[in-house]
Amino acid sequence: MTQLIAYLQFSGQCREALTFYQQCLGGEIYLQKVAESPMAAQMPSEAGANIIHGTLTKDGAVIVMGSDMLGPRLKPGNSIALCLSCSSDDELYACFDKLSAGGQVVTPLHQSFWGATYGELTDKYGILWMLNHSRN
Repeated sequence: MTQLIAYLQFSGQCREALTFYQQCLGGEIYLQKVAESPMAAQMPSEAGANIIHGTLTKDGAVIVMGSDMLGPRLKPGNSIALCLSCSSDDELYACFDKLSAGGQVVTPLHQSFWGATYGELTDKYGILWMLNHSRN
């Protein structure tokens, strides 16, 4: 099923924020550190403890996602992206093409290290979208 999820980006507070949201909303947290990911070799060693990807799920549904990978294009206050979790590659490619029309592709669609087809774009209104289709 296609699902639209808020993706929050932090500068070192992802673990703390998702723990807080868990205390408020319930659910289970999954956190992956930079040091535990294939990206570790490409990142400075001091980034190893940062969260590359985290999720808060409840009753089998993702409530919110987040990371400490706050890039130069984002600053606290505008660090929310919309993550569209698609149900098929066909849907993913169609949505990516439509949403990127008049906007800018940030990360072209590709096979990610976490086993999904993934890409990022900023739409013509300046909204950052993260599109993902996982076969898991």
